[in-house]
Amino acid sequence: MESPDDVSDWLQVLDSTGEIFVVPPYFENLGKRLIKSPKVYWGDSGLACYLLGIQSASELERSPFLGCLFEGFVAAEILKSQINWGQRRELYCFRDQQGLEVDFLLPRRKAGVWLIEAKAGKTVQTRMANPLLSLERALGKQSRRLLIVHRKAATSFGTTAIARGVEALSVEEFSQQLVRG
Repeated sequence: MESPDDVSDWLQVLDSTGEIFVVPPYFENLGKRLIKSPKVYWGDSGLACYLLGIQSASELERSPFLGCLFEGFVAAEILKSQINWGQRRELYCFRDQQGLEVDFLLPRRKAGVWLIEAKAGKTVQTRMANPLLSLERALGKQSRRLLIVHRKAATSFGTTAIARGVEALSVEEFSQQLVRG
């Protein structure tokens, strides 16, 4: 059995080579009882699918890992855009002991913090905005943009306001906005 130090060392090697990336928790100025463990994602969703034995798009659609893989894909897009813009890697997750969880918090220069939920579904529902709205209340004026990033449906019509102050963007639209800075 490997010691915790060995596991930590291997995670650090995988992170520094880009095979995985570690998304630390966000806990600035929040008095809640937070879960301070990071999330870990594969840097290459294709490699992750291979390691899971997923060999086709139809297998991926039926996979119980689709949501996790999509979340990792969105995180990778965010980190790639930061690297391409010469910015430091800055992406966080949020979880508290009361069950509130938001996939990503993305600090933006002069634009506050973006709160982002990644949903593998193609249909966005109003209830998906609830975690974003709850965390926005806790953060106050720090949060500037609340986003649900989803897979594109055949009948998608661009940005959709699904709740007051919450936008739904396909992953393609979201990636374009990241590229624009």
